[in-house]
Amino acid sequence: MKLARMPDGSPEIFHTLQGEGRNTGRPAVFIRASLCNLHCQWCDTPYTWNWDDTSFEHEKSVKFSRENEIVDLTAEDIAKEVSQYPCSHFVLTGGEPLLQEKGWLELINRLPGSFEAETNGTLLPSPEFLEKVEQINVSPKISNSGITKEKRINPDVLTALSQLEKVDFKFVIGTSEDFDEVKNLAEEFRLVPDRVFLMPKAATPDELNARQARVADLAQQNGFRYSDRLHLRLYGAKRGT
Repeated sequence: MKLARMPDGSPEIFHTLQGEGRNTGRPAVFIRASLCNLHCQWCDTPYTWNWDDTSFEHEKSVKFSRENEIVDLTAEDIAKEVSQYPCSHFVLTGGEPLLQEKGWLELINRLPGSFEAETNGTLLPSPEFLEKVEQINVSPKISNSGITKEKRINPDVLTALSQLEKVDFKFVIGTSEDFDEVKNLAEEFRLVPDRVFLMPKAATPDELNARQARVADLAQQNGFRYSDRLHLRLYGAKRGT
């Protein structure tokens, strides 16, 4: 499997608290996959896709080398790596994890515990993956990502996922226009309000503080849920946290 590589050369596997969504505050071991099929201009993990030989744009205008940012590991390697942590809840994140679903299934079959997956909602998980993963956090991208709607919204996938109780939807909100777009998507795909989480668009604790009240009000007034970004408050925008 292709995982993100930390600056010290190790895979980006770390024990922390889930910082977003329904399981905020839950201890978990995060396993970050490299590679993504989207290229959001505000993405906080551009080192998983913004390669130096691509024309993708990002607000930080930084490119990355595949050789420096990807580490190849087997499912057995990853299982050994996570065994050092006193935790049996695992979050499969990225990048876009579902690009490597076969590898995740092999890992899941090797590890006792519970699993949570994060995805952008453009790829449909297999029945086996859906059966073995406890919680799926879908983050459909809206216009503020800088990606055309045809690439970031897959109606068939969102319709299928919206019918599953183990699936929540998380949206990044920076402006009132962002919220209007999210509300339209929620209506179009009949998303259950109690499974829709609104999060402030923020790259720093100060930005989070500046936007949290407005986004919280929008969630409360419209029957959605508000999601904080706990990891940003605790650690700042640091890799491996």
